[in-house]
Amino acid sequence: MKRLHTTVGAGMLLLAFTACAGQQEDVGFGGQPPVQTIPVDPKPEQERTPVPDNLIKAADQSGTNAPRVWTQDGGSVVVTEGQEGGCSKVRAELAEENDQQVKLVLVNETPEPPGICTMDLRHPPLALQLAEPLDQRTVVLEERDVKVPRN
Repeated sequence: MKRLHTTVGAGMLLLAFTACAGQQEDVGFGGQPPVQTIPVDPKPEQERTPVPDNLIKAADQSGTNAPRVWTQDGGSVVVTEGQEGGCSKVRAELAEENDQQVKLVLVNETPEPPGICTMDLRHPPLALQLAEPLDQRTVVLEERDVKVPRN
């Protein structure tokens, strides 16, 4: 009888764990599912086409220069430069794509708890695949800082 209780209990735990494993992300009533971000290898700068400054909007332009944005592969891939340094890493997410604009979020991941890091600055190119070529749509750049567990 004791073995039966153990077997039934283990079966219930297994059922509970597997039932939660495949849940879809909740997007809420009337919400849209998140846009899939497809990373692409950026081509060398001389093989990219610059996006005109009037088609670039940056939420936070802390520097005096406008952000640099390019397209490649016939406009179906958008490329910009992130900024990372020391222990931080940057990645790009495609937050929104519609007929008027393409919104990119540059996510700066900083380890938590903080530790000893080098004092270098890097500007890696970040490329994302679009559903449709960019054409005359506006590129909106936003930044977001997140804390990630230290390895």
